[in-house]
Amino acid sequence: MSFLPKPKLHHPKLPTNDLGFTRRDYEGAISTLCAGCGHDSISAAIIQACWELSIEPHRVAKMSGIGCSSKTPDYFLGASHGFNSVHGRMPSVLTGANLANRDLIYLGVSGDGDSASIGFGQFAHSIRRAVNMTYIVENNGVYGLTKGQFSATSDKGSKAKKGTVNTDEPIDLVGIALQLGASYVARSFSGDKAQLVPLIKGALRHPGPAFIDCISPCVAFNNHEGSTKSYDFVREHNEAMNQLDVILGRDAITTEYAPGEVREVTQHDGSVLRLRKLHNQYDPTDRVAAMHHLHERKAAGEIVTGLLFIDPDPQDLHAHLDTVAAPLNRLGTADLVPGAAALAKVNAALR
Repeated sequence: MSFLPKPKLHHPKLPTNDLGFTRRDYEGAISTLCAGCGHDSISAAIIQACWELSIEPHRVAKMSGIGCSSKTPDYFLGASHGFNSVHGRMPSVLTGANLANRDLIYLGVSGDGDSASIGFGQFAHSIRRAVNMTYIVENNGVYGLTKGQFSATSDKGSKAKKGTVNTDEPIDLVGIALQLGASYVARSFSGDKAQLVPLIKGALRHPGPAFIDCISPCVAFNNHEGSTKSYDFVREHNEAMNQLDVILGRDAITTEYAPGEVREVTQHDGSVLRLRKLHNQYDPTDRVAAMHHLHERKAAGEIVTGLLFIDPDPQDLHAHLDTVAAPLNRLGTADLVPGAAALAKVNAALR
């Protein structure tokens, strides 16, 4: 993998966040992806979201698998922890790391091939186990590294660059995430930074499994007429369900909104997700209604984006397993070897 470091020098008067960090402090190496790749826009949105939230970079653990999308963690949060796993196995690595240390913020970045094909089972189990993470799929509907074959998320009837028509039904990762119990589910478009940044901010602050399916056109193999993952197609068929802003529960923040219904969802950490609904009948806290709406709009040829579902009272894997709060590497002998009486109690419960 080629590597291009960014210059260390920058303007001394760049804006800083609450930690005194500039946006540059959240960047990584220079991207080696194709010019215009949607993945780079997603990286920029992640950088912007973390900077605005004043997240300490060293508190983030970014995980990835294999593919163009899985290269992108090198391009953001250069001062954070990182692990590039094998193809499709990122969710398992992230789950293990989360169980070992819940103090970190876990950010999984994957692609449609990495999560909807070889890693489909890994993706499904990490969602149903309610791992506290932000899971972003950079979805371009194509295998970019192997020269443009259809992926498992390619829409039926879409055309490849050479004219081949896809005859297989697509896997809708948003629908799977909803069905398996993800407590924060969204879809966005890499070309819509105004929508994507607040969605990522909300996901990072959400105390449970947060999943974002981000359509990210591949300019080399899937950005032509006939593709349903191209820039033009998504812009023409995008149906935005809501406009978002994330307000942290600290200093008072005032802002102006256009007329419309406003809903506030208070999260466990005190942050508030403010949602202005564009569709009067859409309830983002109704899981079944969200699944129905996705199928309804898909039949109409529309791509639904925005915050599709949020559980106001989520729980994660640690709550289900009643694990210790301290990271495992901080446990002492007394914690790890509780004695014969405790062991006898555990054995008795298994009989």
